[in-house]
Amino acid sequence: MKSSTVALGLGAAAAVSAQRPADQSICDYYTTALLMENNATNQQTVLTLVVNTAVIGNYTSNPGSLVAVPGILAPGTGDFEGVNLLQYFNGDLASTNAGGSPRAVNFLDDGGAAPLMMNMPANGTDSAQYRLLTHLYQYFAVLLGCSEYGNSTGQYEGDVSQYSVHKYMALSNAEVGYFITQVGLAAKSFGVTDDDVTAVGTALTNAFGYRCAPPAAIPPTASAELQAICIAEDCPIATESATCDAYEAVVEPATATASATSSGGMPSATGGDDDMPSATSAMPEMSTGGAGSLLPVMGGVVGGAMAAVFAL
Repeated sequence: MKSSTVALGLGAAAAVSAQRPADQSICDYYTTALLMENNATNQQTVLTLVVNTAVIGNYTSNPGSLVAVPGILAPGTGDFEGVNLLQYFNGDLASTNAGGSPRAVNFLDDGGAAPLMMNMPANGTDSAQYRLLTHLYQYFAVLLGCSEYGNSTGQYEGDVSQYSVHKYMALSNAEVGYFITQVGLAAKSFGVTDDDVTAVGTALTNAFGYRCAPPAAIPPTASAELQAICIAEDCPIATESATCDAYEAVVEPATATASATSSGGMPSATGGDDDMPSATSAMPEMSTGGAGSLLPVMGGVVGGAMAAVFAL
């Protein structure tokens, strides 16, 4: 993907209406705005830009964008002071679910930030980093309602229970909030409107940000599984159909030893100025939790499928 193509698209994005049609998903709408043609290849390009930026922060030249994105690998500041998500990615903690046991895995084992800055997931295709990033692209294709990528091509190949993937991380409210904020900032840096950034943040929070959340099917073709990622005591609890007994006791991850660190296995999925989404905007206080609230992000055919799954 050439950066000049994206730059041209970004200029076009500034000229489109700020109001996304209700029957068009975020993915389809902004793919058209950024790259003119809405197809699987361009959808994958947009997902790559947003996900890579959310992970490592700003790395492209975005005309007209004044949105600073630190990235989830950068230490948290302000409301997120003390948050350090890097330790879950670089093998410092035994926090990856490896067949039912916690293990330290280095997910930056194939070039780290360098290939991401070239709009790639990794240097090669046989690494924990490659599997993590490609699964993130596929997963966000579902969450953002891509009609082609993640549907007709690039279908999600990871674990369909995000609780299972993340349960040995014992993630706190601030840690999950920081991740969601970086995703929102990354989207905003490519021209996504405040309303749509809020929709994305709300959807992610409702799907993954509540303790004891009931099972949900994500993707909609999957079986209903536990999805809560925020499981520490300070995480808000789901107020509808809470299923606390279905979740195991939370255990803090241990610091890894050098000999125990691996580059195998992988979690499958799952941002300064005054315009940045805040922790409170990303995690709405009045929401009851539950992945059915992903529906505002979807729109169109994907939204209809999710509606059927969640019976909303």
